[in-house]
Amino acid sequence: MDMTHDSTLATAVRPLSYAEAAALAVQREMEADPRVVVLGEDVGRGGIFGQYKGLQQRFGAERVIDTPISEAAIMGAGVGMALAGLRPVVEMRVVDFALCGMDELVNQAAKNRFMFGGQGRVPLVARMPGGIWDASAAQHSQSLEAWFAHLPGVVVVCPSTPQDNHSLLRAALQCGDPVVYIEHKTLWNTRGPVDESLALPLGKAARRRRGDALTLVSWGRQMQICEAACDTLAADGIAVDLIDLRTLWPWDREAVLGSCGRTGRLLVVHEAVQAAGFGAEIAATAAEATGCRIARLGAPRIPVGYAPVLEAQSRVGADRIVSAARALHG
Repeated sequence: MDMTHDSTLATAVRPLSYAEAAALAVQREMEADPRVVVLGEDVGRGGIFGQYKGLQQRFGAERVIDTPISEAAIMGAGVGMALAGLRPVVEMRVVDFALCGMDELVNQAAKNRFMFGGQGRVPLVARMPGGIWDASAAQHSQSLEAWFAHLPGVVVVCPSTPQDNHSLLRAALQCGDPVVYIEHKTLWNTRGPVDESLALPLGKAARRRRGDALTLVSWGRQMQICEAACDTLAADGIAVDLIDLRTLWPWDREAVLGSCGRTGRLLVVHEAVQAAGFGAEIAATAAEATGCRIARLGAPRIPVGYAPVLEAQSRVGADRIVSAARALHG
């Protein structure tokens, strides 16, 4: 499977930030489908990261709706809107705050289609920026994607580039089921080429590097750290097959198993706590299917500290990835 994209073949490529790419994706879907609406705190002024910049001015306050400070009310309203035929973008500001709206997501949005035999559908996109937010401490720096991957009835997306944030957000808005959409809190200002015409399906990984020495799988902001580690390893003659999962559920088993079946070695790395992280699901599946050698890297099971020296303990740096890859390769 060729999972690469050659931007030289694109027809309308321009540099955008991760936030600009997302705002453009919502704009294009709102232009194409009058059922798409946005609701959440501060969305009228563009959102705290600029991910809705200019949308209320373009579409009005009836489609870009500022809400009270109540995540339960925001999520509950989004579920009701979706059941009534709209396609809401539900803004949770950060994944840590989304915990106040978990019942509406877990017991209503995720289960409605199953409980009522498909008579109701909940095509909402819940945007929950996740990951370590620099100097923001334990209540604003959590990586909870494994919680949602464990939840039947939802799709889970973790884009790592501006292109993916544009194309996958559009795919999420076109999906007929609830999507938990986790953008990393520190990626908003990163820039990259974005081709508006490039449609990406949910559930397909991207190969960022090609190699035969070992397979390295990650997602979100951790991909940047993995790429830096791959540069170091390449200088030592260790060519890594680097796979960006992009969608955690459904995840691209074919891409991952095909790669680690070929290389015979799999290293899974994520920013989230390693204990019960989604990397364990990938590792177990690969072990059962291919019998390859496997290692995992994730954060220790501790709250993220505020002080830089404590925050650093929760980060998986390129040096750790390089050491783990060398040990696995050797």
